[in-house]
Amino acid sequence: MPEADRQLIHTRTMRVDAYARGDGLIDLEAAIQDVKQKDLELETHVCPARVPVHDMSLCVTIDRRMYIVAARARTTASPYEGECDAFGDAYQQLVGLNLLQGFRAALRERLGGILGCTHLTELAGVLPTAAVQAFAGEVVPIDRNSKSMPMQLGRCRALRLDGRVVARLYPHWSRAEGKREGDKQ
Repeated sequence: MPEADRQLIHTRTMRVDAYARGDGLIDLEAAIQDVKQKDLELETHVCPARVPVHDMSLCVTIDRRMYIVAARARTTASPYEGECDAFGDAYQQLVGLNLLQGFRAALRERLGGILGCTHLTELAGVLPTAAVQAFAGEVVPIDRNSKSMPMQLGRCRALRLDGRVVARLYPHWSRAEGKREGDKQ
């Protein structure tokens, strides 16, 4: 199928940076930005081309068990100044949640819809996988003989417990078909 003539009209950028802190905690700094390629006429003002319509950030601090111990949100650019940035400390409701234990459901319950900012809540949804990537090989050393199942197992298709990768690299945790209890791989 031939590629159609295309023209860039909008760019959404989401970024998450992870920082190891001196106190043993990790800061996940997430940002979302929407940019139009032409002027955008809004009810309140005109947002010039290539100037962010949305420029928002969310920083959560997590411990080594993936619990959020601090959260703060910031809006630098938005279509409705005084409204989009008026969510106050709503994102403090993330404190106490575990990124790997029902996080997305709790996020929707606490900050979904009009309870928070749609864009920041969407951005928060990527924090669990960003945290796992940040921890990989850094915070949690790889120990294939550990008595505790490594946190990455069973969380994606490649590392499913009944798959080839787990059978080869983590035979103790494998549930691959044809593998019997006590088999050495």
